Amino acid sequence: MAAITKYGIVGIGMMGREHLINLHHLRHQNLAVVSIADPHPPSQLLAIELARSLNWDLKVFSGHEELLESETCDVIVVSSPNMTHHRILMDIIAYPKPHHILVEKPLCTTVADCKEVLEAAKKRSDMVVQVGLEYRYMPPVAKLIEKVKGGEFGDVKMVAIREHRFPFLVKVNNWNRFNVNTGGTLVEKCCHFFDLMRLFASADPVCVMASGGMDVNHKGEVYDGKVPDIIDNAYVIIEFDNGCRGMLDLCMFAEGSKNEQEISVTSDIGKGEALVPEGIVRFGTREGGREHVQTIKAEDERIKYEGLHHGSSYLEHLMFLSAIRGEGRAAVDLEDGLMAVAMGVAAQRSIQERRYVSMDEVL
Repeated sequence: MAAITKYGIVGIGMMGREHLINLHHLRHQNLAVVSIADPHPPSQLLAIELARSLNWDLKVFSGHEELLESETCDVIVVSSPNMTHHRILMDIIAYPKPHHILVEKPLCTTVADCKEVLEAAKKRSDMVVQVGLEYRYMPPVAKLIEKVKGGEFGDVKMVAIREHRFPFLVKVNNWNRFNVNTGGTLVEKCCHFFDLMRLFASADPVCVMASGGMDVNHKGEVYDGKVPDIIDNAYVIIEFDNGCRGMLDLCMFAEGSKNEQEISVTSDIGKGEALVPEGIVRFGTREGGREHVQTIKAEDERIKYEGLHHGSSYLEHLMFLSAIRGEGRAAVDLEDGLMAVAMGVAAQRSIQERRYVSMDEVL
């Protein structure tokens, strides 16, 4: 029998524990979570209790350096707060023993930090590094991607993504209430959607125009004398180098929505839509008109655990495991992670300075 693949998780808050549960549902793939690192004792305790309920015994460390030096694992999942990613990734990449890495989105909070990680990783051909932009794997989104990439859809001209949802959740020490820690809402949350736009457009962004603000959420909150500065709604328009346009409509005080995400891709010959969490995909052609729009329920029988993201984290781990076992490359690489952050940075700057921002400025 092949040796067991040993995982460590750095940052064991809500998302770290979600990774732990997903990996437990993949234990038939001959893997185990053996160690965790987190400086926050309550998070450590929650993870220990969770692992115990799953019959996994964890070694517990207060920081990623100790976890690295323990050499207990082959793979590290980085799900710590955004502003810590750069330092943790640089330390893992520089460590003599190779560790494959799955890093939660966003890759880093600045373009400069993303570039530094990318350059460092180029020197480590013994490591696979994948970025956690798992919205690609939500069954309705994956079905829409498959249809668009299949060539029967024509030439994509417009990608419109609406996310209407609840406010940001409460995190340890309220780190996610401040741009300096998150990179800004359009980096922290919306890198997922900029990644999808780039994927559907099959092109790179040229310029960005955005309007947004903090109009409803977090206005009465104060932490250590500081008032939150993260925006809670925005419109973002992106022009791509092949003439395609993308548009994001974000609202984080829209709990009264049937779907959290509505993704529509329009080509010269038709239109496709993915609706989450309804799990529905619609396709229609200009020729067929409204009467001939097809609606299908998108499901993926590989998913053994739905979790917080409709099974996409489970599929992400499945694909990452294939890559680290030499059965392909990282599905979402560091270049993808960098571009998703750069688009968010450009959008944040556009709002702040009330102007078009060219991607050359941020890249």
